[in-house]
Amino acid sequence: MDILVLRGGWEFAQRKSLLRNNCDGTFTDVTEASGLANTITSTQAAAWADIDNDGLLDLFIGNEAAPAQLYHNKGDGTFEEIGAAAGIAQTAFSKGVAAADYDHDGFVDFYVTNTNGINYLYHNNGNNTFTEIARQAGVQAPTFSFATWFFDYDNDGWPDLYVDGYLTAIDETLNTYVGLPHQAETLKLYRNKHDGTFEDVSAKVGLDKVFMPMGANFGDIDNDGFLDIYLGSGQPSFTALLPHVLLHNKEGKSFVDITQSSGTGELHKGHGIAFADLSRQGREDIVAEIGGAVPADAHAMRVFENPGNDNDWINLHLIGVKTNRSAVGALVHLTVQDGSAAPRSIYRTVGETSSFGANPLELHIGLGHSARILALDIAWPVSGTQQHFSAVEKNQYLEIKELATNYTKLVRHPFRLGGNARTTDAAIARATVK
Repeated sequence: MDILVLRGGWEFAQRKSLLRNNCDGTFTDVTEASGLANTITSTQAAAWADIDNDGLLDLFIGNEAAPAQLYHNKGDGTFEEIGAAAGIAQTAFSKGVAAADYDHDGFVDFYVTNTNGINYLYHNNGNNTFTEIARQAGVQAPTFSFATWFFDYDNDGWPDLYVDGYLTAIDETLNTYVGLPHQAETLKLYRNKHDGTFEDVSAKVGLDKVFMPMGANFGDIDNDGFLDIYLGSGQPSFTALLPHVLLHNKEGKSFVDITQSSGTGELHKGHGIAFADLSRQGREDIVAEIGGAVPADAHAMRVFENPGNDNDWINLHLIGVKTNRSAVGALVHLTVQDGSAAPRSIYRTVGETSSFGANPLELHIGLGHSARILALDIAWPVSGTQQHFSAVEKNQYLEIKELATNYTKLVRHPFRLGGNARTTDAAIARATVK
């Protein structure tokens, strides 16, 4: 894995850094050699995605008060900036970028959030050009937006869209807590209608709230197969002490605030959120990067250890062969049965994560209680390969390569957070299963 560092957010134009992994514990700065140093901008928003299905990851960068950029991967270690030719070089104060094939036409699309203006949805035309269709799709709001992501919150197989509103008004957030009407735009959840448009279901699912989130992300805290939301609240003022918020997804029908009962209501400013199985025990913990806008408002990072429950899970590490090696864009479909209940579907896409946080590329997927995996299907975007595995055991770590007819079981030793950690991935036992 290589590293991209963006700089200059809220301040002034600064140099990006692309650090190439030398695979020996060191990195080489290849920013200039790769072509990413051609224009210096202020930004903290970007997304990697393969726009033309050539097996190489391209880079979309949303800038502040400057045209957006699209770097096409040339396959030789360099990029060509094609933003203007691609039709995405609009100037705005962009704060978030997310990527997904929202209309299932085989080409990845981009969503860009902006402050002080409407948001953009760029539909991929399949020829390295894009058409901005946010108004037609119904996803222009809020007009003061922040973090965003695509995820399938209701497990119907289509990417839905979450967008943070970020009006820095404490009184409006307090109205949420006491049940008074809002005078500001709320959080937005747009349900994919499967026809290229979205429905605003924010009020229907209980997300018509004002929270002032900066860091934000999603994950499955209780392994029930439905993705939950954690918001890191805050704004530059020292007086903006508002708790972080944990919203539990109730079977894709509503989101319930469980901050108090879960003990996750951190009061310091939250800037980045990640969900990850840190202890390798089959449950997702929450990492919250903490700190305000100035050094005096700094604070220690928080890690919220998941207490766990008796729901089942599966962890998938996918490796692309013709598709990009990180498998970004690969679609996973699990058919599961919980006890004697009717079979149900769970969908995940590799690489979908928040623009103000990041989750591992390996997929941790909750299955529910007393679950059986009836089928595991993977659709790869470049090769068009459709992998199918039946009767897969639950509660295990699997590695699956594109085009393969089998998978490899990984044995990763658990460890206790805050204690003496045992080696996890350095001592991995492998067993190949057809």
